[in-house]
Amino acid sequence: MKAIRIAGRRRVSAAPKSGSVSASRLGWLDALRGIAALAVVMHHLKLPLRWVPHGNEVPNYLDLGVFGVMLFFLVSGYIIPASLERRGDVRGFWIGRAFRIYPVVIVTFVVSLLILPHKYTVVSGWAYDHPLLSLAANGLLLQDLMGVPNALGVLWTLTYEMVFYYFVTALFLLGWHRRSVPIAVGFAAVALVLGGWIALGTLSVDLSAKRHLVVACAAVVVMAMACIMTGRQALIKLGGLLLGALGLVLIGLNSRSAAFETMMIFATMFSGTVLYRMERGQIERTQALLSCGFVIVCGFLSGYMYNHGWALWQTWSDSWKAWSFAYLAAWAVFAAGMLLRKRRFPRWLSWLGAISYSLYLLHNPAIHAMNWILAGHAPIESWTGRALQFTTFMAALTLLSWLAYRLVELPFQNLGRRALKAVARRLPPEAPEPAPARDRTATSLPGVPTQASRVGENEPVLAKRE
Repeated sequence: MKAIRIAGRRRVSAAPKSGSVSASRLGWLDALRGIAALAVVMHHLKLPLRWVPHGNEVPNYLDLGVFGVMLFFLVSGYIIPASLERRGDVRGFWIGRAFRIYPVVIVTFVVSLLILPHKYTVVSGWAYDHPLLSLAANGLLLQDLMGVPNALGVLWTLTYEMVFYYFVTALFLLGWHRRSVPIAVGFAAVALVLGGWIALGTLSVDLSAKRHLVVACAAVVVMAMACIMTGRQALIKLGGLLLGALGLVLIGLNSRSAAFETMMIFATMFSGTVLYRMERGQIERTQALLSCGFVIVCGFLSGYMYNHGWALWQTWSDSWKAWSFAYLAAWAVFAAGMLLRKRRFPRWLSWLGAISYSLYLLHNPAIHAMNWILAGHAPIESWTGRALQFTTFMAALTLLSWLAYRLVELPFQNLGRRALKAVARRLPPEAPEPAPARDRTATSLPGVPTQASRVGENEPVLAKRE
């Protein structure tokens, strides 16, 4: 008995070590998010580039915005499917997503409306002209694929995140979630072959069509989420398939951006999943590297072939070089981070990654607020004044982002965990049917939470998209 107790104590005392190892393993992803967030801020701020000789030429060859969001998409592709599969609980996944994504979006939108004067607002004019339609489309976070302008400019990336969640959910429920290689390669091939030919905005040709599309999408999403929340296997699967089908329709028929960019975004995210599966030993290394190599080549070539003329307005970039080189740079930085994942990254960079979601959402309102404060003042010409302006802005933005992380993100994540427990008590998940005798060791069915997820699993907080 004494030996058993001692062994038990050893197991308990060893448990925290595994958690710390897990946290250190994921620190490289936070560091990459920190880099991505800084790149997007620099892209919109533009101050350092304006002050450096020939700095204004940089956007012609490297779009920092494309670099930042593509790096974000790679990180999301790596971690989001892993999060769902680790939980084994589709309902828990979506409750977690809702409490992770929406609170900071709502706070940013409301604070921007209340503080910034109309002349310096970050809220789109279309939202003022069509408030209910804009609220519904942006509330679904599908606005960029429904022909509705983003209420906040940076929300466009969340549309693609949301559709990626739709696809991940549907694939998981169908048991196809490990087919990441053909999915990534397929999206990349479509981008390369049809990236300049797929029709855009075919479902939202005018205001009336936009209204109908928003109402239809809202009905599908509400139905799908209602099915998922029941906790019953058949209904969860129906809800997941509805979401996956809706995502395919929107990206195939109603993209706002150039078709090649839309398809490359999903090829990139699923490539992140490929790399995760390669690291976990679920995919052969050669297969994974060939897949990612093909996606990288397709990304560069599709930018070279299609990012000209009108497409530049749709991708918000200055040239094909700016898009393609930024895409290559995002992959290079992600690959470097993955190769160095077992090493320690600077704490400040990982910390920046932890607050990167708030940083991403708040940086544009902060830029507009700075322009409002400096309105009527003479331009700052001295290097001392410029350094002071830049340092003050970055310090204020970082402080605001940290406060949003501490006062909004973390409390609502905790509230989401309590909400999940409350839903599970009110609507207990349906137990899977007993497996035949020879399959007793089989894992639980997709969508049914594992025992670990039922009692509550400590997942690392990975800033914006985890």
